[in-house]
Amino acid sequence: MKIESRIGKSTSSDRQIYGFLTDFNNFERIIPADRVSQWESSADRCSFRVDPVGKATLEIVEKKPCSLVKIASVPELSSYSFIIWIQLKRMNEQDTRVRVTIEPHVNRFLLSMIKSPLKQLVDGIVDQIEKFDFSQ
Repeated sequence: MKIESRIGKSTSSDRQIYGFLTDFNNFERIIPADRVSQWESSADRCSFRVDPVGKATLEIVEKKPCSLVKIASVPELSSYSFIIWIQLKRMNEQDTRVRVTIEPHVNRFLLSMIKSPLKQLVDGIVDQIEKFDFSQ
């Protein structure tokens, strides 16, 4: 089951947002601090804790310039397996639409417990992207 964020709107260009999102060292500035703890990162990999989901280590597995960043959990370093897509759609130079989708690979019982926190997480990331000034 995929959990999709609402579609957000940023006044930054798709190029600026894409450049930012393809370096995990930048992510700490846009992730919801009330949802994520124990953050560590390099350009290509990051690890953190999300309660009640647990510990996760992520790496970028696919990039499509200015339109998609696909991120996957590293199975041997994560409590659960999941994939995250961050999609960008350029409307014009100062209007980029953003959607974050997460697909957790967990049993149905656990999914029922984590669905709401994951929905809040993906919407929170979109909220942060909307507010962030990527021109800096």
